[in-house]
Amino acid sequence: MRTLVIGCGYLGTCVARRWRDAGEQVFVVTRSQEHAHEFQREGFTAFVADVTQPSSLRNLPAAETILYAVGFDRSATASTGRPTIEEVYAGGLKNVLTAIEADDCQAARAPHLRQGERQQPKLATPRIIYVSTTGVYGPAAGAWVDESTPTDPRREGGLASLAAERILAAHPFGAHGIILRMAGLYGPRRVPFLEPLRGGEPIAVPESSLLNLIHVHDAAKVVVAAQQLPPFTDGPRVYCVSDGEPVERATFYREVARQLGAPAPTFVAPELNSPRAVRAEANRRICNARMLVDLQVQLEYPNYRSGLAASLT
Repeated sequence: MRTLVIGCGYLGTCVARRWRDAGEQVFVVTRSQEHAHEFQREGFTAFVADVTQPSSLRNLPAAETILYAVGFDRSATASTGRPTIEEVYAGGLKNVLTAIEADDCQAARAPHLRQGERQQPKLATPRIIYVSTTGVYGPAAGAWVDESTPTDPRREGGLASLAAERILAAHPFGAHGIILRMAGLYGPRRVPFLEPLRGGEPIAVPESSLLNLIHVHDAAKVVVAAQQLPPFTDGPRVYCVSDGEPVERATFYREVARQLGAPAPTFVAPELNSPRAVRAEANRRICNARMLVDLQVQLEYPNYRSGLAASLT
């Protein structure tokens, strides 16, 4: 099977490696020529393209599954002339859907073929997996949230992700597409405040607000399981992706410090209206029941304690 990963960041690269190790032919899209060379060395077929530039998407390869996991560089603001988060998440997904739907793209699917090789046959409509966020939900005052909860995003990331979800839902490919609303990703090289915690410095964290998390390896397992769902045409299917064990931020960072052998942390309130303060206002508990039942995923790290133990070594 041929798979295409658009957005090879923290999660996308992990998924690409799982698909490669399972024997699938994996194509990856990156904006950087340097990164493309790195991916080639890992055994992927890499393409350089920018989802905000439709002309760069004309020669995307054919694939049965396409993962859209494009992240946003928060230093790339409109004031610098770079794309906004909505242009990357929603506009980028729309550009990709248009590119893979176009007839001329279907006819030019294999630019990597050498002279004498046969072009790949036209594939059936691909399964699109869109990596969204639990930020599409509004504040919950500590209540449980699941796929049936009305969306009410308050931050630009949630607004842009919801716009992208709606673009997929309105597109013909959305009938068999999948939306994965990810909780906070963590894992190796991604645990916040490590150096301040090691040094015993105060950290700007609202102590009582809730964190919803998923280890990156488990998030990748969920993507692979979503790819393997039997065909359906009543989509897009939506799944909340978390470990199902919300934890107060103070408790989480105390556990990080304990596993590091560092002093117990001290906390200061984040600046009013800062991104950390606004995120803390959400205070949701993300339910993962549908994910576990439908996708039959066995989590490697079903709670933050086991996930941290694997991430901090």
